[in-house]
Amino acid sequence: MSKFIIPLAFAIFFIACRNTQQEQNEYTSESSPEITINVDDIIIEGDLGPFEIDMESREIEDGIQIISIRLSADEPARPPEFELKWSFPSVDIYAFWNSNIRTDKATYYYNNVTSRASSQAPVICFMNSSDQNRLTLALSDALNKVKTTSYLREEDIRFYYYLSFFSEPHPAISEYTVELRVDSRNMPYYESIAEVTEWWEGKEGYQPADVPEMARVPLYSTWYSFHQNLDAAEVVHQCRLGKKIGLEAVIIDDGWQTMDNRRGYAYTGDWEPVRIPEMKTFVDSIHAHDMKVMLWYSLPFIGENSKLYDQFKGKYLHHWESQSTWVLDPRYPGVREHIIHTYEKALLDWGLDGFKLDFLGWFYPSEDTDLTAREGRDYASVNDALDRMMTDIMLRLKAIREDILIEFRQPYIGPLMRKYGNMFRAADCPNMGIINRVRTTDLRLLSGNTAVHSDMFRWHAEDPVESAALQILNILFSVPQLSVKLDSIPDDHVKMAAFWIKYWKENKYILLDGKFIPRNPSALYPVLMAFNKNKLIAVIYNDYYVSVDEPGLKAIDIINAKGSPEVVIAFRKDFGHAKVELFNCLGEKTDEYNIKIKEGIRRFAVPASGLLSIKQER
Repeated sequence: MSKFIIPLAFAIFFIACRNTQQEQNEYTSESSPEITINVDDIIIEGDLGPFEIDMESREIEDGIQIISIRLSADEPARPPEFELKWSFPSVDIYAFWNSNIRTDKATYYYNNVTSRASSQAPVICFMNSSDQNRLTLALSDALNKVKTTSYLREEDIRFYYYLSFFSEPHPAISEYTVELRVDSRNMPYYESIAEVTEWWEGKEGYQPADVPEMARVPLYSTWYSFHQNLDAAEVVHQCRLGKKIGLEAVIIDDGWQTMDNRRGYAYTGDWEPVRIPEMKTFVDSIHAHDMKVMLWYSLPFIGENSKLYDQFKGKYLHHWESQSTWVLDPRYPGVREHIIHTYEKALLDWGLDGFKLDFLGWFYPSEDTDLTAREGRDYASVNDALDRMMTDIMLRLKAIREDILIEFRQPYIGPLMRKYGNMFRAADCPNMGIINRVRTTDLRLLSGNTAVHSDMFRWHAEDPVESAALQILNILFSVPQLSVKLDSIPDDHVKMAAFWIKYWKENKYILLDGKFIPRNPSALYPVLMAFNKNKLIAVIYNDYYVSVDEPGLKAIDIINAKGSPEVVIAFRKDFGHAKVELFNCLGEKTDEYNIKIKEGIRRFAVPASGLLSIKQER
């Protein structure tokens, strides 16, 4: 235990770090040139054919520029593939952020994201070493495929930025309009990204779905613990155990609809509960433990060996040969109705609470797709038909159950996906806590109030309990999803999971709804924190210090999610008399004492994967 102020040299070092950051922010706001885009400097590349492009720029407020782009032709024609290109100097730029599920956020030599209705988001943010925005660029069109690319040219140390349009087949049009939002304000990068999210929310057709409270509860997932080898009685047993440690729902993943366990989709599409034939009884038995039930479906697939394969011949977009499945074409009203009715029937017949809808990104046209609204199709555009179908799914399911739960996983995220569902989950990263942290944080930045869930975390039964705890601590700022057979791990692992899930539930309105501060994305978010007017919660993943300067705080929780048993806090003002409590990862109190905390640097000894609780006393 350490209750003492750290040595003077150490304190000077941290104070110097603090002052350096303050000076850097002042330097950015006063000395760094503002980055703007001159429409006359934008280069158009590509054969436009009968089309013309008009562009105009307007400043809607200091530091925010809107560039309107209009593509038009006298007669409808297939729009040309073209690029808009420009460059800007790499001045005071240290890292970037985009929605891609990657961990490298510093090597910006090449930076790209491809977005469409079903995946990713058309936004890139460049920032400096103090996490301040230097330039955030976002496109208003999240429906059609757009590739956003930048690279650093070493000869002149400038970024070259590309926007690529219509790189996939598209129906004939006579006009296309889109806006590019350019934000060069000196503000925290995460606030700039949040304002882009709000900008999309205000667009017609982009309003996000309501988020019921049940979308924000810890849950059990069968995927990593069972994969396709589901056993109904065993799943109910795990739900019973999960409920004891605070889990409130379960996602029954892939496997319930087939006896084939080879991880392919040849038998997908009939959606008969082959492996769990008494589905209603099964769901009722989980409800009896006061847990909600969600069921996995792959939206687009009709497998080669399914009973429905012949019924939809001629209404497929393309074939996924390695997985022995075909992709349905949502431009046929009968296809859309079949998919929607499948979920309505399951909801009514089995008493479900929600759905996990997967593989949405496979709805796209191929080069030989006939992009016309004829021969039974009521849409020419696959993207437009997909938007119609997904919008109708949410509306019709909500008509049956107002608080319906619908989950998508990365990369099926973005501003339109928020309309189709109310839960976003990190892409698969089993037993990879750091990756789970990065992916959930990326989702938090872009998702507004949509519930962000972790990938299902699991660990090895022989892990030290402090190591196992890191799988949970890395995702505390998202909704936990656990996928471990709870009777296959040691008792101390179960106790640890119960402690942290209880902690999460007691503090979720801070963890999910408080002011969220994701520090230093180029270092994979080594410190995450959230606070409200009374309490701050910070999780430290590397040997970084925590700076506390928010006014009015009455309580501070610091979670030590690293190997070294030391936490350093820089108090920017006197905190006053405080009670300090220390807990290990099992929730056992290891120490307790009272101190008076003045402005300055303090070091605390905190158990690995443990909790430091500081509460003000008057």
